[in-house]
Amino acid sequence: MHMQRRRVFRKTEHPFLYLTAMRSYLCAFIALLFYQAAAAQPKAIRQWASQDVLNVKGISNAHTGICIFDPATGKYWLQHQADKFFMPASNTKIFTLFTGLQLLGDSLPGMRYAENDTAVFIQATADPSFLHPDFAYQPVKDFLTATDKRVWYQPVTIRNKRFGPGWAWSDYADYYQPELNEWPMYGNVTRINIKGRQYSITPAYFARSASLQFLPERSADDVLADRDERENHFILYMRPNDASSHDFEVPFITGNRDQLLLRLADTLHKPVGLLPAAVAGGRLMKSIPADTLFQPMMHRSDNFFAEQILMMCSAVKWDTIDTRKVIRYMLDSTLKDLPTPPSWVDGSGLSRYNLFTPADFVGVLHKMYKTYPKERLYPLFPSGGKGTLRNYYQALPGRLYAKTGTLSGCVALSGYLITRSGKTLIFSVLVNNHDTTSTVVRRAVEKFLVRVANGS
Repeated sequence: MHMQRRRVFRKTEHPFLYLTAMRSYLCAFIALLFYQAAAAQPKAIRQWASQDVLNVKGISNAHTGICIFDPATGKYWLQHQADKFFMPASNTKIFTLFTGLQLLGDSLPGMRYAENDTAVFIQATADPSFLHPDFAYQPVKDFLTATDKRVWYQPVTIRNKRFGPGWAWSDYADYYQPELNEWPMYGNVTRINIKGRQYSITPAYFARSASLQFLPERSADDVLADRDERENHFILYMRPNDASSHDFEVPFITGNRDQLLLRLADTLHKPVGLLPAAVAGGRLMKSIPADTLFQPMMHRSDNFFAEQILMMCSAVKWDTIDTRKVIRYMLDSTLKDLPTPPSWVDGSGLSRYNLFTPADFVGVLHKMYKTYPKERLYPLFPSGGKGTLRNYYQALPGRLYAKTGTLSGCVALSGYLITRSGKTLIFSVLVNNHDTTSTVVRRAVEKFLVRVANGS
C-alpha cells in the first residue's frame, strides 16, 4: 500500500505558499491559546468563589447564589445556585429601574390637568419630586401658584396601601420607610433639626403638633426625634446642654384625601376644592428629568423613590395607581423570558416576600446593557467609593457599577464588572441566612469580585 505524505513547503522553494502555511499554523496556535485561556477562566473563578465566599466562616452555612455572565459570548462563567430563589433586599430596585426606564420616558409625570376660563382641574400621578428639597425645579408648584383660577382636585383610582406588602409595621417612624400615596409632598417626611433648646420642622405645617422632652443623659443609641404610631404628633428629645446640631427625617402620616388637600392648600396659599369625579381630557404635565430621580434612588438606595417610580409607571400607563398591576404587566411582557419568573411584590425590596434568582438579575441587567448606552446606564449605578459602595471596591475605580442590598441575614450585589483586559461581565451575588455580620459578607464578596476583575 502506498501512503501519501503531506507536502511541506520549504522557505526557498515556494516563499508565498510557505508564508501562507505558517500564517495558518500561527492563527491556529493563537486560537488554541485563547480557547485554553477561556476554558481556564471558569475553573479559576470557581476556585476563587469557593475560597473567598462559599467556605468562609459565617458564610459557609448560608444560602449563596452566584451568577457571572459574559454578554459578548453569551456564555456563563459561573453558575452556583443561580436558579435558586433568594430574598434580594434592595437589589429589587434593579427591576424598578428597568421598569422606570421602559415606561416613564425622559421626564417624570408631574400631574394631569385640564382647565377652562375659571378653573384648573388637577389629578395626581404619584410624582415624589413635588416639594422635595433635593429638586429645585418645581414646575407643578410654579404653575399652580401662578394661576389665578380656582384649583379643583380630581380623585384618582389608587390600589396601593400606605405601606408595601410584608413591610415591618414597627418601622413607621424610620426615615427609610415613608408612607406611599398618590400625591407625595416633601418626600412624605418631616425634616427636623435640634440644637440645644431650639428646633425647626419642615414643613412648618407640622410644627404645631410637636412636643418637647428633655433628657439629662443620652447614649449614642437614643432616638432624638420620634412620632406617635397613629397620629402626626412628633416628639423631640433634647439635652439642654448639648449645643451640637442634629438632623432627622421622620415620616408623617399622609392620611386621607381631605388631609392631602389641606397640605396642598397650605403650600399654594389658596383653597383647593375636591371634585366627586374626574374631568375628561386631562393633559400630562412633566416635572423633572427621569434620570435625576433614578440616580439617587440607586446610589443611596432610596426606598421611597423606588416605590413611587412603580406607582408613576402605573399612573402613566393606565390612569390608575397600582403597583401590582405594573409588576404583572412587566412580567407578562418585557420580562417574560426571564430564566425563572420571580415573586416580585414591591419596588424597594423592603418586603421579605420578594424572591429572585441570581440568573434573574443577570437577565434584566443584560436587557439594560443591550438597550441603553453605557454613558447613560453606568452612572445610574453606584461605583466603587461612591453611594452605598463608598467604603468598598476602591481598587476598581470605573470598573464596577452595581446595586447593593441589605436586610438582616441578607446581603446582595448585582451589576457590571469590567475586567483588566476590558471585558464587561454581568454578575449577581446573593447571600441569605448568613450567621455573621453584613460587613464580613460584603468584604468576602469584594475580595472575590476584585480577583475576577484583575485575573481575567
